[in-house]
Amino acid sequence: MIFGHRALAALVLAVAISTPAMAQDARTVPQSRSEMQLSFAPLVKQTANAVVNVYAERVVERRSIFAGDPFFEEFFGQRMPNRTEKQSSLGSGVIVGRNGLVVTNNHVIEGADDIKVALADGREFPCKIILKDDRLDLAVLKIQSDGPFDIVPIGDSDAVEVGDLVLAMGNPFGVGQTVTSGIVSALARNQISNGDFGFFIQTDAAINPGNSGGGLINMKGELIGINTAIFSRGGGSNGVGFAIPANLVKVFVASAEGGNGSFIRPFVGATFEPVTSDVAEALGLERARGALVTAVVAGGPAESAGMRPGQVVTAVNGIPVEHPDALGYRLTTVGIGHEARVTVSENGGSREITLKLERAPETQPRDERLIEGRNPFAGAVVANLSPRLAEELRMPTSLQGVVITEINRGSPAARIGLEPKDIVRSVNGTAIDSSKTLESVVAEDASFWRVEIERNGQIIRQFFR
Repeated sequence: MIFGHRALAALVLAVAISTPAMAQDARTVPQSRSEMQLSFAPLVKQTANAVVNVYAERVVERRSIFAGDPFFEEFFGQRMPNRTEKQSSLGSGVIVGRNGLVVTNNHVIEGADDIKVALADGREFPCKIILKDDRLDLAVLKIQSDGPFDIVPIGDSDAVEVGDLVLAMGNPFGVGQTVTSGIVSALARNQISNGDFGFFIQTDAAINPGNSGGGLINMKGELIGINTAIFSRGGGSNGVGFAIPANLVKVFVASAEGGNGSFIRPFVGATFEPVTSDVAEALGLERARGALVTAVVAGGPAESAGMRPGQVVTAVNGIPVEHPDALGYRLTTVGIGHEARVTVSENGGSREITLKLERAPETQPRDERLIEGRNPFAGAVVANLSPRLAEELRMPTSLQGVVITEINRGSPAARIGLEPKDIVRSVNGTAIDSSKTLESVVAEDASFWRVEIERNGQIIRQFFR
């Protein structure tokens, strides 16, 4: 009996030790023919007709090397004109509307004079641009045909989790429609593109040149992202690709369907910075995540909601905010005309505030004026800054003053190095508070000019005769 009890105890111990290991390794050999035939093919057939190739052509003028040379122009006249040639680019797109609405990347069609899409079944159609935005790198096209067309339904990108299986569909290298598979390897990636949008889905599904504008598809056959970039030194796929989330695509398409000429972002009336580890420690935060409020515009939505400098925004509508780019993404997908529940952390505690999302206001008339005469600003177009104009110029909405919006080529303003977005602070000691004031001051016949401008937050002082 003693031996029997010891044997039983040893057996129980052996089972207890081996069970966790067996539970961790759930991989099994296929047990049936149906399991051996598992395939993505049904999903590809379901979505392939709605993933298109996008062909964009633009006419580029090649200036003759003799253009402007008085000797050659005298003897040859117009017999050596500037040449024009066609440049083409190739990308991908996804049909999201049965009436022929196609979503692609803006950089695929930027500057194009002629755009066509080719379907997987070989049909080709001309397209026109309905809406585009270079900051988001998105564009909506309309196929010039009645349809109806097959579509890929737009899914909920907030439901995506790291580890989810995905397919990347597009037209890499112009070889024809191609499908690659992988997983979602990260979420909320920022600092990827040169634009001001920084919230991407990261995937290891192979994305190559020509895949831009193609679809990132989940296992339900839904669009969860628009493939837009790869991380590569050699130009090929190294297993790190990025897609614009479908929830932003959904808002962008709705704006296009609403007939808007441009995509308008919500005006918050505050500026934000990333939360560093030092800031997190100083504020008593558990993790270095969120968006630190650094400034609040008087009378703006943020101030009205009770937002103050020093607070940290940690969530929007209950969804965590990782960084300022994520905050901008969350508010943009909520949309203008709606309210967002924003969680802010302060003094070791947190609370919710209600932020009304509005379009940036034009707090004063722009009063655009073209400066003329004999002065350093001749040839510059200036206007009174407001949050709306600052948003259009991609400048901080808290800035005030008189801004240069345009400079004519070859003008005195261009020759002395003035640039669009320069803010004129003073001329010959006179503070410039409006475009009318600037026009009046430079109308004086001064023997010299002492100019003070602000450029990218830096004050520049110059003297001219």
